[in-house]
Amino acid sequence: MRIALFGKSVSEAIQPHIQQLIDKLESVGAEISIYKSFHEKIQNLVTFHKDFKCFSSHEELTDNTDFICSIGGDGTFLDTLYLVRDSGIPIIGVNLGRLGFLSSISRDEIDFAVNCLRNGKYRLDQRTLLQLEQPAHLFGEVDYALNELSVSRKESASLILIHIYIDDKFLNSYWADGIIISTPTGSTAYSLSCGGPIVTPGSENFVITPIATHNLTVRPIVIRDDSKIRIKLEGRDKAYFASLDSRHESIGSDQELQIKKCNFKINLIQLENKTFFTTIRDKLNWGLDIRN
Repeated sequence: MRIALFGKSVSEAIQPHIQQLIDKLESVGAEISIYKSFHEKIQNLVTFHKDFKCFSSHEELTDNTDFICSIGGDGTFLDTLYLVRDSGIPIIGVNLGRLGFLSSISRDEIDFAVNCLRNGKYRLDQRTLLQLEQPAHLFGEVDYALNELSVSRKESASLILIHIYIDDKFLNSYWADGIIISTPTGSTAYSLSCGGPIVTPGSENFVITPIATHNLTVRPIVIRDDSKIRIKLEGRDKAYFASLDSRHESIGSDQELQIKKCNFKINLIQLENKTFFTTIRDKLNWGLDIRN
């Protein structure tokens, strides 16, 4: 079993859990590689008893990896996309952050998770990505997102007038602080906090959710994910924020955005004892009722 470790930050509070993960992987004979900048942050806090390798790019990762393990919160998990890209390498997340919706392995489940990986007791959950087709290369080579693309105000308090077209057919004009285009995975993230619905993975949909809309009759809408979405902006400002998951870039008011489904998917590892429904119940307290 060849496993890559990826993380962004470390503290004394989470050091014992990182050491536990390393010790467990070594005990089952795993070949470990570690993201170079992450290793530089933990090298004085943890001990490796066996040889390991460092990697720093997508190319180095894809040559010799069966799994990649994200160590941190959901933001760290999303950043693994820059390394995995279209390689199909399955991702598992150990939650050392807060909510940990994508990073679903808790600190108490580290040993159990490693045993599941070693014994093949897991399944791959394929997740759809969305891609920003225009403006081209606004976010460099990694122009896709697992959660969402959003457009929002940059400086002033003025509303944005957002025109949406689906397959070149006019959908609606939104007076709002912004707009979110989310995948089913992203339906439990920013879109949910703005009143969007929860959509199950694999449902082949995108969700369009306005941010603080001033139209009382406008609600989020679910569309087919093979649709092409165009966004045109109007407003008093000359520039706005475009966000692709956790990355942000400035766009001009004269720029049109075009979004489509990405031509590949990401493989998330789900252990045998977890499903999407257990996750939304456990993490979001969905359906919580004292009568139950």
